[in-house]
Amino acid sequence: MTGPGLRPTAVLYVCGMNSVRSPMAEALTAKLFPNQIYVRSAGVRQGKVDPFVDAVMAEVGVDMGRHQPKTIEDLDESGFDLVVTLAPEAHHKALDMSRTDAVDVEYWPTLDPTLATGSREQILNEYRAVRDQLMMRIKKRLDWTPPPSG
Repeated sequence: MTGPGLRPTAVLYVCGMNSVRSPMAEALTAKLFPNQIYVRSAGVRQGKVDPFVDAVMAEVGVDMGRHQPKTIEDLDESGFDLVVTLAPEAHHKALDMSRTDAVDVEYWPTLDPTLATGSREQILNEYRAVRDQLMMRIKKRLDWTPPPSG
């Protein structure tokens, strides 16, 4: 279980459609904590793969090719220590679902980069901002330390 100074062992990220924010968070957590934290992501509604996510995640060495958006109902796992919600509708759904579970639910307000307009580069910059914000929040919340070099 989580508590002061304790890192969760199983984390679920939830957003609107499991297309952008939650899969980014899942992939970043897996990259930062390989074989240390069990991590999954889901959405409130069914989404589609977003090619901008693939592009900005490839920039930080993460291949999103295997990600297929899924809903919370599609998950066949339970027993998460921490559920991080990235959109208001996801937060309400997670609180509703977890009423009878011993799980921490945290809301991390995260902009939806799919609302960005402009050139391809301007849109990519919005996705990068979300990726980088998630990376900072994950490192801080899960107490990431760089691996020893050498």
